[in-house]
Amino acid sequence: MADMTASSFQEKLVSYVKTEKGRILAAEALLSLAVLICYAVSWSGWMVMAIGAMTLSTAFFGIFMTDLDKRLRWVHWLWTDFVRAVVYAAFYVVVSLVMMFRHADSAPVAPLAGGVLGLIAGLVFAYDTYTIVRKLKSSRQQNESVGV
Repeated sequence: MADMTASSFQEKLVSYVKTEKGRILAAEALLSLAVLICYAVSWSGWMVMAIGAMTLSTAFFGIFMTDLDKRLRWVHWLWTDFVRAVVYAAFYVVVSLVMMFRHADSAPVAPLAGGVLGLIAGLVFAYDTYTIVRKLKSSRQQNESVGV
């Protein structure tokens, strides 16, 4: 493994967060953490979905930040990232609507807050899906122009 000092890691982290993909993945991970906290407080069984979304967003953040995607060529990272974003966009929208309507007239605020934050997270995942589709289309057009 490459030796990375704390300052070089911090520089990579800061520079990656300044990119569009870095901001999206960081927002996905932080929103998933907030949703996880709300669902945990309300004892919801949907915590597993938020844990998975947070874990995968953080993992992809680390993979893309360290350029591991360029070294591990046997995985098609764009398609893997696309599937992750689509699945969690759909999960968040459906689960958040269920949480909001199920707890609409009850006193606890945590399920409603988790539902609202989950809808926002679903929108962020959907936007991530949109940006990935743009990249997939541009890479396909480049391959067609090269003749691959």
